[in-house]
Parts: sequence; C-alpha cells; structure tokens
Amino acid sequence: MRLDVVTIFPEYLEPLNVSLVGKARARGRLDVHVHDLRDWTYDRHNTVDDTPYGGGPGMVMKTEPWGDCLDDALASGYESGAHSPVLVVPTPSGRPFTQELAVELSERPWLIFTPARYEGIDRRVMDEYATRLPVYEVSIGDYVLAGGEAAVLVITEAVARLLPGVLGNAESHRDDSFAPGAMANLLEGPVYTKPPEWRGHGIPDVLLSGHHGKIARWRRDEAFKRTAQNRPDLIERCEASAFDKKDRETLSILGWTPEPGGRFWRRPEAVEE
Repeated sequence: MRLDVVTIFPEYLEPLNVSLVGKARARGRLDVHVHDLRDWTYDRHNTVDDTPYGGGPGMVMKTEPWGDCLDDALASGYESGAHSPVLVVPTPSGRPFTQELAVELSERPWLIFTPARYEGIDRRVMDEYATRLPVYEVSIGDYVLAGGEAAVLVITEAVARLLPGVLGNAESHRDDSFAPGAMANLLEGPVYTKPPEWRGHGIPDVLLSGHHGKIARWRRDEAFKRTAQNRPDLIERCEASAFDKKDRETLSILGWTPEPGGRFWRRPEAVEE
C-alpha cells in the first residue's frame, strides 16, 4: 500500500516510523510519502490560508497550494506504479470511522490523506478531486482537534494492522472489537496472562480448563456483558437473527429482549451485574 500525507506539520507524522507501522514500512508493506504543503506556495510568507468568504472567525486553507501539491503527488505515484488512489479527508463533519471502514480502506492500494488546519480546506478542492477519484470524508469522533494529523495517525494504524504480514499473527484482528463477522457490533471482553495470581486477584477458572468450547463461550458472554455496559447502543441496532440461541440467552440474562421488529430493547427492570 502507498500512503501520501499532505500537511503543514511534517514532523507530526514521525510516529509513522515506529511500532507496527514503522516495521511495515521497513518491510516494504507500506510506502509512505509525507509532503509539506508549504513547498507548493509561491509567496515569501509561504501562505496556505486566507480569510473566509462571507466573513466569520478563523481562516480557510487555500485552493492553489492544495491543488498543485495533490496533482504532483498523484503524478509521482502513477510514475512509481501506484494505481487506484483514494483521497481520505479527516474532518469532524465526515462519516464515522469504524472498523468496517478500516477494512474497506485496507483493501485499497493507495491512500492520500489531506489533514487540514484552521477552519478547513476550501470546499472546491474536494469537489475538484471527487471528479477524478473516490473521496472519503472521515471523522474519528464527535469532537474537534486543532488539525487532522492525529486523525491520520489513528486511521493509518487501524488500516495498516489489517494488511497481510503486518501483525505477527494474521488471526489477531479476527476477535477485535467491531471486527466483521461474529464480533460485529460487540466489544472485546477482558483478557488475562501470567501469573495466575497477582495481588490477590486470580483469573476465571474457565481459562485454565483447557476446554476450548467453554472458553469461546465465556469470551463471547463477556463481550456481551462489556457491550451492554459500555455501548448499549450497539446492541440496540443489532438484529436478533444475527445471534444464536446461546447469544440470545445471554442477552436475556443481561436484560435484553428482542422486539417484534427483530431488534433488541432493554427491559426497564434490567439490573447491571
């Protein structure tokens, strides 16, 4: 996968050189290019922003530097053999970034990130490039940052760990929270390792039983418990048909009942365990 990031703070992207992402780069799994937007300005102050039309506080990032930089990034990518680019625009007004979207992006061979500052990028930049390639406007949460670089790091890490050969165990992400399949709309439950006793705290006996079926059931039940406690909205959006009999029994114990339309609702008398 090729990644291009256009920013006015290239140093912010230094974490792309460490941990799993850094190792993926070293192994040739990721080809990362960070571009300083100010290199595409043409005045002595390297101006990348201007006052907004219509008035109001804040500044807006200008079209010319972005357009020239993106054109050059696209040209250099094509010259090096990259293909099928996708523009990823981190913005609090975008669609929520989810594990499902991370999987979708991990299947793309070339991502170009446009982390903005100030009040954002002149809308015409997105409108222009939407005529040439897919544009994903993505939000990592319901809050506003000083700039989009942190969102680039979040999205890159979530996507890169899904690439073949990046994780030490290719099965590691199958049981993640939100992972497509059995863990969709569920949070992963608690995990334990050695020693078996620590400061008076033990671990659940089932994990020492060696019975893989019981362990798998315990882990799934714990996932339901954690989801019901921390993210009940995830259960509310699930179809009852997505769960087997044992799943529905666990949800019933936790106070959830399927409604006639097929989704779950929480009984008022339900008590947290």
